[in-house]
Order: sequence, then C-alpha cells, then structure tokens
Amino acid sequence: MNLKQLPSLLATVLALGAFALPAHAGKTVDAIKARGQVLCGVHTGLAGFSAADSNGKWSGIDVDVCRAVAAATLGDGEKVKYVPLVAQSRFAALQSGEVDVLSRNTTFTLTRDASMGLSQTAVVYYDGQGFMVPVKSKIKSAKQLKGQTVCVQSGTTTEKNLTDFSKANSLNIKPVVFEKLDAVEGAYFSGRCVAYTTDASGLASVRNKSAKNPADHLILPELISKEPLGPMVRRGDDEWAAIVKWTVYGLLEAEEYGITSANVDDLKANSKDPIVGRILGSTEDSGKLLGLDKEWMARAVKTTGNYGEIFERNVGPKSALQLPRGLNNLWNKGGIQYAPPIR
Repeated sequence: MNLKQLPSLLATVLALGAFALPAHAGKTVDAIKARGQVLCGVHTGLAGFSAADSNGKWSGIDVDVCRAVAAATLGDGEKVKYVPLVAQSRFAALQSGEVDVLSRNTTFTLTRDASMGLSQTAVVYYDGQGFMVPVKSKIKSAKQLKGQTVCVQSGTTTEKNLTDFSKANSLNIKPVVFEKLDAVEGAYFSGRCVAYTTDASGLASVRNKSAKNPADHLILPELISKEPLGPMVRRGDDEWAAIVKWTVYGLLEAEEYGITSANVDDLKANSKDPIVGRILGSTEDSGKLLGLDKEWMARAVKTTGNYGEIFERNVGPKSALQLPRGLNNLWNKGGIQYAPPIR
C-alpha cells in the first residue's frame, strides 16, 4: 500500500468505527440527572396538548412527550417539572435555561430553527391554522370574512398567517390582537370578534373547554397554513437534541410495529422480531448511542404508550376533542407520520 494513502485510510477506519461508539450524555443530560427532573416548558392550558386539572396533574400530547423523555433519560416518567409559559416568553425561557425542552404546541419554522439559538426535533402533530365562527353568523367559508374582525393572539405564527391570508385574498380582515389566550377567548365568546383564528387543534380545544354550548360554534373547513408542531431544545447540545428527537421517533416506531403499553414487557421477553428486539433493547443496545441504557425506549412506551395511544387518549375521536388522525396517521395508514428507523 502506498504510504501516502495511509492517512486517508486511517481516517476512513476511524469514521466507520465512530458509528459504534457510545455517546456521552451531554451537558443538558448531566444537569437533568443531577437535578433529578426534566424541566418541561408547556402551554398554560390547552386541553389535549398541555393542561393541568384541579389537582395540578398535567396531561396532553405535549405533556406525554416530556414524560416519555423523562422515562428514557431518568427511568421515571413522573420526574418532570412542568413550567407553564405564555407564547411571548416561551423561547426566552428555553434560551435562558429555565426549561430543558419546550413542548408547547410550537410550530417549526425557518426563523425559529435558524436564528434563535434553538433546534427543532421531531414533529409530534401536523396541524394547520383555521377559523371558528358562531353558527348563527351563517359564515361557511374563510373567504366570507371580508372586512370582518378576527381575534388572534400576538407573538405567534398565527398573527402573521392571518395578515398574509387577508392580503393574498384581498379580504381586508381586521385583526383584534391580544397577548394572553384567555383574553382572545373572552373577546371571541363575548362577540367582540366575528371569528377566532389559531391552529385547528387549538380551536377544537377552546370550543370544547370554553364554549357554553360547543355546538353553537363552527370550525370552518379551510386551513390557511402548515403548522408542524413539536418540541424544541437549545442549540449546541446535540446529545440532548438526539434523545428528544429519537424518543418521539421511537414512539412512532412502536406504533408501527405493534408495541403498546400493555404488551411491551411480553414483547421484550418473547418477541422474535429483530426490529422489535432492537427497539426494546432485548437484542441490541441502541441506548448507548444516545448515552442511555438499552431499555430507554421500552420504558418510554410503557410510560405513555406508543404514538397512537397518546393521540387517541388526548385528542382522538374518543377523546373530548374528537379530532381525526388525518395527517397524523402513520405513513402506511394514509398519514404522513414517518419515523426514521431505530438501527
């Protein structure tokens, strides 16, 4: 072999070998383990995503993401401190270290990913912005909102989307802007605005929670934007970002391969499927690549159930919100939820 080729050969061997090296947990995980809790930034109260009951117990899709991450990282899905954040302060809370992860129905955008010192992880819920109107208004389409007042929360993608939609369709919509969600809701339900706009899932949550009679309010059929929602972390700690991202992917993979909260122990002990064994750590140790142990994903699924279980329990057709799976179905069932393989 030509000696001049030796450096490049060694570099290739080292690069290939690096794929099998265990990962160091990273500074965020070190802090989490020292603290014994994951600090999770959540909504102040959005049913189906993150809301606390009268006993202070939190539930929702975004809450379950944090529980799954805590189970994977700390071995216990209850080791989470929930930090309620309004829209305007959520990013600052993450940037400053007040929270470890922002799991608060937050839309992934180029601006948020590229200019705020934050990293997007995995999409938990594919949504889109819609409009809700009183049935008595007889409005059936968003195009009928020409010249009308629309309640919207400031500091969100919703506000800009409304302006863009109005300009693109020459509707001259008049935004009525409020900082806090309860102020937006109060204005709409008191009749100050003809319509209320936010993510369609949020409209369903507000209608179910705050309307005297939910049947009196119609969510219009049009969606005017793409709103891929998911958890965000601080940029600069790739190990922590990988744990959050792959926990979400693992919940999707678990649903695809029939792993549930009820059968996870049985499958871990008895499944002959190599993919199931890899996900649950019974045949391969994927956890070491994340700085975790081999049963990280098995604990996450046992804590929250797979993605399908999380969806059905919090927002699905049998929940109070009664939202269809739609785009959030798995890729092989007509949706676009598609996780890279755990291997």
